[in-house]
This record gives sequence, C-alpha cells and structure tokens, in this order.
Amino acid sequence: MRKDVRILLVGEPKVGKTSLIMSLVSEEFPTVVPYRAEEITIPADVTPERVPTHIVDYSEAEQTDEQLFQEISKANVICIVYSVNNKTSIEKVTSHWLPLINDNTDKDSRVPLILVGNKSDLVEHSSMETILPIMNRHSEIETCVECSAKNLKNISELFYYAQKAVLHPTGPLYCPEKKNMKLLCIKALTRIFKVSDLDNDGILNDNELNFFQRTSFNIPLESQALEDVKNVVRKNLSEGVRDNGLTLKGFLFLHTLFIQRGRHETTWTVLRRFGYDDDLELNQDYLFPPLKLPPDCTTELNHNAYLFLQSVFDKHDKDRDCALSPEEMKDLFDVFPYMPWGPDVHNTVCTNDQGWITYQGYLSQWTLTTYLDVQRCLEYMGYLGYSIVAEQESQAAGVTVTRDKKIDLQKKQTQRSVFRCNVFGDVGSGKSGFLQAFLGRNLMRQNTINEEQRSYYAISTTYVYGQEKYLLLHEVFPDFDYLSEDDLACDIVCLVYDASNPYSFEYCAKVFKQYFMDSKIPCMMIAAKSDLPEIKQIYGCSPLDFCRKHKMPPPQSFTCNTAAVPSKDIYTKLTTMAMYPHARLRCMCTCNRCTFCLCQNFLNSELLQTVRAKLYAVVLRRHVSKADLKSSTFWLRTSVGATVFAVLGFAMYRVLLKQR
Repeated sequence: MRKDVRILLVGEPKVGKTSLIMSLVSEEFPTVVPYRAEEITIPADVTPERVPTHIVDYSEAEQTDEQLFQEISKANVICIVYSVNNKTSIEKVTSHWLPLINDNTDKDSRVPLILVGNKSDLVEHSSMETILPIMNRHSEIETCVECSAKNLKNISELFYYAQKAVLHPTGPLYCPEKKNMKLLCIKALTRIFKVSDLDNDGILNDNELNFFQRTSFNIPLESQALEDVKNVVRKNLSEGVRDNGLTLKGFLFLHTLFIQRGRHETTWTVLRRFGYDDDLELNQDYLFPPLKLPPDCTTELNHNAYLFLQSVFDKHDKDRDCALSPEEMKDLFDVFPYMPWGPDVHNTVCTNDQGWITYQGYLSQWTLTTYLDVQRCLEYMGYLGYSIVAEQESQAAGVTVTRDKKIDLQKKQTQRSVFRCNVFGDVGSGKSGFLQAFLGRNLMRQNTINEEQRSYYAISTTYVYGQEKYLLLHEVFPDFDYLSEDDLACDIVCLVYDASNPYSFEYCAKVFKQYFMDSKIPCMMIAAKSDLPEIKQIYGCSPLDFCRKHKMPPPQSFTCNTAAVPSKDIYTKLTTMAMYPHARLRCMCTCNRCTFCLCQNFLNSELLQTVRAKLYAVVLRRHVSKADLKSSTFWLRTSVGATVFAVLGFAMYRVLLKQR
C-alpha cells in the first residue's frame, strides 16, 4: 500500500476548484475564495483508507505552465474540474486538459483521472450524458462525480474516489473496452487460487474458501454467505462450481464481478495480501524479507519450513509414488514466473530409476538452495505462499541462521544439520564419480549422464550416531592458482586421487600444503578407482606416509565401479569428521596417534602381553584336574584375574584419554 496520496485539481478558471477544497476542510462554503488554496494534508486517521492525503490546487492566475507540468508529474491522481452549467469548461476537458495531461505523463504509467462536475446546485439536469462518451473514449478516466461546493454535495465522496483511484486503480485489473480482466490480473489471481487450493484438486471447498477469506480479510465467512457466493457463480457460470466447490473459472468470474460493480478494492485487498504491488508484480519486500546473516554463519530450513515443503510435495505427488514426474514438477512450479530448477538438478539430488526427483531429493534441493543462496530460497518460498499458508510474518521465519563456527569449535558441539565438503582432485581423478556415488549411482549409471547437465554439487542425507544430517559435496574446479574463498570455505576437505595413476596424488599434496596444512579444517584423502590395480605414486612419500606425517586419517579406498549401489560408509565418515572436527574417529584409525590407536598399541604391547601370559599361567595353564574345574576356588581365581585385567586396561585408557 502507498504511504500517501497526492491529489491535484485542475480545470478552467472559476469552475470551483478552490471552493471544493475549502468546503472539504471547513465543511462550509467559503464566503471569500482566494485565487488558489495552499496545499493541505489530511491525516491518515481521518481518511477512509487510512493513508495521508495531500490536496494540491492549481491556479492559472498564480502559476506558470512549468509549475503545472511539475505538479502533474508529482500527482498520483488528477481531478479535472468543470462546471455543469458551463459547456465551454466541459469542452475544454477533451480539447485542452486531457491532451495536456497525457503529454506530460508516461504512457506506460498514466495517472488515473477523475472528472468532477461542480455547481450541480445551479442546474436541474445531469451532465452525465455528455460525459459518458468521453469516459468511454479515455480508459484512464476512472469515474465522474457531480458535486456542489456550495451545498457540500458529494464533496467527501469526491476525495474518497480520488483516494480509491490511487490505492485501488481499475486500470491494472480490468479492460473496459473488452469488459474482462487483464492478463496480469488473471495470472496473479490464478496463483492465489493455486496457493489457496491446499489439496490441489482444482476446487476451493468450504474449508479452503474460509482459509482464503480469513487470510485476505481476517474474518471467516458464514455458511450461508458461502452458499450465497456459490449460488451467484452458479447462476452466471455453469463451470464456476463443481462438487460444491469454487473452480478457477468461478474464482476469476467472482473477481470480475467485483470490479464491474465498483468493488475493485476487494480484489486489491486480496492481491496485496498475497504480495502484489500496484503493477501486479510480487513486491520485493514480500519476496526478499530482511534476514541478517553474520560472517561464518550458515542458513538452514527449520522444522516449520520442512513441514510446509512436505505438504507442497504431498499435494503435487498425485500418484503417491514419492517422486515428482515431469508433469507433477511443472504443476508444482506453475506458481513461479519461471522454472527455478534446471536439468542439472537431476544430477544434484537423489532420483528414482526413471530419473524423477524423489521426496528425499526434493528436500535436499531445498536444503542446498537455502545453504548456498538463502535469498533465492526466500524468493522461491514466497512464490509458494509460505508466509500465507504457514501463517508466518514472512519466509524468513522458516530459516534458521546457525551460530558462528568458532563457537561450535570452542564448545566442541554443533546444532547444525548441513555440512559442506569441498572435493579437490586433478583432472580424471574421479571427483565426479565420487559425487554421483553419494546419490546412489554406480559407474554404469553415471555413464548415461548428459555432460551438458553435469552438476558440481551433490547433496543427500547421512546418519551420524542416529541423527539425520545433510552432507553437501562440492566439486572444486582443479585450477590450483585460482582457488576462491568459496572454494576454501567448508567444514571438511576431501582430496581425491586416482590410485591407478602415478601422477594423481601430487595435486592433492600440493593443495593440502598450500591451503589446508595450517587450517583447522579436517581433511581426508580418498584413493579413488580402487577396483583398478594400485600403482605407486610418483611423489616424495607414499599417500599413507603423507597422511601420517600430517596427522590425517589414512587414505580411504573408494570405487563406484560396482554392480550394486556404492557404499555410503565413506560419506558417513566425512559427515562425522565435519561434525566433530576436534576429535579423531576410531573407525578410520591406523594413524598411531589418536586415543583409540594408543590404547590398541598398549593392549598389544609386550608389557601387557607379559602380564597377560602370567595371568594365563596362574589361572589357566597350570595343571587343572576335573575336580579343580568343579571347585569354587578355581572359578574365584579366574574371576579375580579377569577383573584385574579389565580394571588395568580401563585405567590405562583413562590416562591416555586425559593426555589427549
């Protein structure tokens, strides 16, 4: 809604422009009328539309043409005043004022005009017969009002209509010549219908009509009022009501009826509630609500947003196969001005055997968009009507801004659900295969991917200690000298080399030393194509020795050349390392540096072996007769020995853990 309205009154001298303004302000006809009234401002609380209104008078005697042109350019609505008892002033409307105003306004955004017939108290007949042909020829004329400044007739109505012409203009909604709604209006109302059709059956049932009414006007409809609305549509349009619900055609007909009967403020109320501006475009404030994102913080969808997105998926998955076919996808994004997801999305998230995005893939793509470009996510959710359906102030209510990663590291715990892994590797090392394997695609299936639809991202879910987390893999282009901040910003680094190519490891080693050796970001080395014969890497040391030297987990063997779906164990390890960057993971140990390895080494040490041998000698290896085996003394000695062994091992483990 506009913040204020500026009304300009123009017309021939002595038609009563100034008298109309002074009669409105003082509520009585002035005995002395100046050449021109000073600009007045009517406060918002005394206007019907609750908007401050500025009323500007024009006087040919006191103002130049240049000043008039400036006022025309600043006006939101122009009232052309004529005297009903003066034919010359009526003729001047078409011969002078309309051309002058049109010449000084933009053709694409003409200001609305109102014809004002003043001095109706001096005649007994109406001037409407003369004015109607003029209105029919000029679509920018909103209405005509006959009034009397002397008798205070229709004075407040005049300025109400002027306000209404600005705040609820007919021009963007309706074409008087064709007597139907304009295309942009139909498009906007169609989106509103689809958002309000919560079950996507093409009909607004009573519950959905009440939801729409409550959303738009903050009051529900009585059952009788609902029936009356449907009866009006039934009477005029046979296809307007089906299964006792309002169809899209009926919905559009109802708003056409509102406009034709002069109730276009009803349609504008609906449009503005659903985010539209005066040009019938979705408002930028609606699509992009403010969201503060401090440095080193990420954005994720919260529980309410996921519930909303699940409901959107469910209402468009008509065959209930937990996947979106191309037709279902097109229907889902029909409320968008463009297709938001390109063909590469099918290689970014999980799909079924037919290549359709699954339910998990659908949520993953939303998670990816929120993480990488939260403003775009807000825009997309705005098109779907999140704030309206979820009854939230804006889409920003569906987004969680995580705390600074530094705090997570200090507290050694995180509440985040999305973790980013940047994948580095030389050309041909197997990075793309590594990404696609995360989505459950083996090498045979990867070979069917169109190179033009290739994606440098892959996202799916993993489970870490029973918690569902999203792992986002990003393949970094192997240009060693031009790695951007975005290439380096992540939760974990994955360095992929081809185990069958002797020159492949060198790139990974250089990237690690140049960018991550002194970083706190955990790194993992991946020996890809492990199904092929392993060849010694031509480098100063072996990959295993390199990892040991730099306190990294040993290289992890990986291949996507399998008959079945590739294993996801490696991705679970990556996610766990990203969640707990301060800890070493025992499931990957052979590094001889972590607590688990030290304990294992201790248990296998000569000292402990000697102690264990002596215990065996005392308890088990001595000659035991059948009678001894049945005696309680024998089993007591055995229990004591086992207890001592367990306590000793646990004590050593605690000591080593405290040192770590």
